[in-house]
Amino acid sequence: MPSSVESIEVITLSLPGAKGTVPFGEHHTWYRITGELHADRPALVVVHGGPGATHDSLIGLASLAEDGWPVVHYDQIGNGGSSHLPERSADFWTVQLFLDELDNLLRGLGIADDYVLFGHSWGGILSAKHAAAKPKGLRGLVLADAPASYPLWLQEMDVLRAQLPPGVDDILRRHEAAGTTDTQEYLDASMVFYNKHVCRLNCWPREYLATFMEVYNDPTVYFTMNGPTEFHVTGTLRDFSVTDCAADIEAPTLLLSGRHDEATEAVIQPYHDLVPDVRWEIFEESSHVPHLEEPEHFREVLLQFLKGLG
Repeated sequence: MPSSVESIEVITLSLPGAKGTVPFGEHHTWYRITGELHADRPALVVVHGGPGATHDSLIGLASLAEDGWPVVHYDQIGNGGSSHLPERSADFWTVQLFLDELDNLLRGLGIADDYVLFGHSWGGILSAKHAAAKPKGLRGLVLADAPASYPLWLQEMDVLRAQLPPGVDDILRRHEAAGTTDTQEYLDASMVFYNKHVCRLNCWPREYLATFMEVYNDPTVYFTMNGPTEFHVTGTLRDFSVTDCAADIEAPTLLLSGRHDEATEAVIQPYHDLVPDVRWEIFEESSHVPHLEEPEHFREVLLQFLKGLG
């Protein structure tokens, strides 16, 4: 497993929209910057979901640069523009690997002393773990549609699955028991859940479809750490939780979720109960991607929080 790079050269970025890579041990992390770093405001670093997805579904956050907030997107190792390592075994793909990568990126871009984290889904629980270490440069934390505990997530998945139309969960469980989750019947039944609790838009946006395509082009990380679907977590994350350290988060924290979210209120509630400085906004017409389902309201809420950081 690559460790954080201690003596990495700081990259000087003079043009908005710069793209590049930061060395990460023997590998590299791809990034994109919109706006100007080291200006009047801290950079908003976007930590995407998955694990094993890409930045694509969150690319719309780049528009915050128009309001003076530099935005950093990156692809986590294993997917997108970052190093792909399909030959690596499960013991390589750890939470610590991705924490090390995030720390390395912050140092490599020279923003470790002044930044805000926006973590979506898996990226949220990863960001919470990062924040619990009390990094001095973290000015604010946004946890969007993010579970605080995968064991709790699995309990809630059973609740949501039981509410699917008659027969759908029976099909899903039959294939899960048989190990045939790669069949078209399982995919079709999965989409009933996804259209209800992941993205409720009739036509999924191109950037969201791009993330799904990236996952299935190289499913190494997603299948290893998560499992075949959002609601059937059989991978190495199934016992991961931050409920033991969420109270250590000192940064002002904004919780975001959809009323129909697969990240139900029960899986987000521990953040609200444990994080000292926290507020929670629920988007009534959204599921797991309110930034796509209610973009105007989402932008308004996020900007209000960012401006309140001082």
